[in-house]
Formats: sequence, C-alpha cells, structure tokens
Amino acid sequence: MPVGKDGWFEAAAPIRVEGGIQARSRRGSIGEQWWSRRFVDILEGICDSGRLGRGRAYARKGQVLQIDLAAGEVKAKVQGSRPAPYRVSIRIPAYGPQAWAGIQEALAGQALYRAKLLAGEMPAEIVEVFDGLGLPLFPAGPAELDMDCSCPDWGFPCKHLSAVLYLLGEAFDEDPFLVLAWRGRAKEPLLDALRGTAGDDEEPPDPLHVDDVPFAERLDDFYTPSAPLGRLRPRPAASSAPPELLLRALEPPAVKVRHIPLMDILRPAYRRLSAPD
Repeated sequence: MPVGKDGWFEAAAPIRVEGGIQARSRRGSIGEQWWSRRFVDILEGICDSGRLGRGRAYARKGQVLQIDLAAGEVKAKVQGSRPAPYRVSIRIPAYGPQAWAGIQEALAGQALYRAKLLAGEMPAEIVEVFDGLGLPLFPAGPAELDMDCSCPDWGFPCKHLSAVLYLLGEAFDEDPFLVLAWRGRAKEPLLDALRGTAGDDEEPPDPLHVDDVPFAERLDDFYTPSAPLGRLRPRPAASSAPPELLLRALEPPAVKVRHIPLMDILRPAYRRLSAPD
C-alpha cells in the first residue's frame, strides 16, 4: 500500500456517503459569525494546516455521518476509506454549577448583554465576561482540546477530526448557544436563569428605561455624571477582519514552494505585515 499524505498507509479514497452532514461553505473559509470565526481561527492557529485542508474537503463532501454535542464532549462518526466509519471524540472542560452561577450573575449584571442573550444574540463582549472570571469561553490552546479518532493516523488533528471541527464551527453559526452548551450550560436553563434574576413575581427590568424626573427637581445635579468619571472605560474596539481574509476567500492555488503549499507560506506573512511595529 502507498503511504498517504497524512503519514499512514491509506488503501483508497474515502467511501462516498449519501445523506451525510455537508458544509454549507463550498469554497474559502468556513464560519460567518464572529463566534464561529473565533473558534475556527483558534483551530487554524494550533492545528496542522495540511490536515485541516483535507478536513475541509471531507466536510464539504459530506463524509461526516453524525455529530452529537453534550456538555464537555462532541462525538461524531466519519466515513473514511474503510467500511466501518471512524469514531471521533472532541472533549473540552465543562464548567460546573458553581462556575455557571458566577457566569450567570456576571451576565445578568450587564443589562445590555442580558438583553441580547434573551433576544437570541451573542454579544462580542461576552468573551471578556468569561475571561474576567478566569473561565475562557473558547479553547485557550491545544491543551484544552482532548481529541481522539479511531483511525490509524497519529497527526493532530487527523482529517476526520478536522472535518468535524469545521462542521462544529458551522453549527455555531446557526446556534451560538451551542458554544455555551459545550461549556456545560444549555440554552434554555441559561435563559431561564437570566429571566429569573429579577425575582419570580417581577418583570425583568427594561435596559432602556429612564426615570422621568421633572427638570425643576434636577437643577442641582442635572449635569452630574451618573457614574464617577474615573470608573469610565473606553468601549473595546470591535474585532477587525483577520489580515489573511483575502487568502481565505480565494480558492488555494495548486502551487507549492519546496513542497509547502503557497497559502501556508503567505498566511504568516500577511499576519506579520499587519502586526504593530
């Protein structure tokens, strides 16, 4: 048998699948929303680029048969070149009830974040809330991703794992609460907890409500800021587009330099050019 590109003996091309989970993205990068792009960017920074590329191809061909997400673990089945599908497991630390109580309290304390979550949106600032508690929302590095595949490839990750990771990013696109569910708190329990912070018999406060006080009663303190100026902090800048965005949007050319794909050479160069002096 010839040695495959992944460094293990590969008998043939993968067996074609009917009705598999197929990536919506047909070319370029995978992931549209900021939270899915953050997840994919982390993966592309810590994983082997060659296997990730082959994993994208698997995801777009529909080779993934099944994906099940639970607190702390994603299990999947991927059809490779052998008759039996490979079993894939991707584990991440899930936070317990005490940690989630602190997270929910911090989120409820920010009226805007709470309102966005109750409206089904994921505010970008939520990452800072998690980081401030020492509980990262996204994997902090390769040590936080415990990944296994039943295939004989010893790479990190193999193309079967890569395909599942990319499809997981697309699933985050459709439902951002899956990111939180993977960390241990499903959508409905989280929203119920946020709704209940005002008390069972009270309506949740309106984050846009302003008390209507006659101007004559506010002459002494009308121009006084509601918060001490020393406590005001600049709003964090919105995340900018990654420097290699153009490379992601283009189909990789079949050009190699000393056996290294041209895209793998250009990507770090783009990042260095955009880095501050």
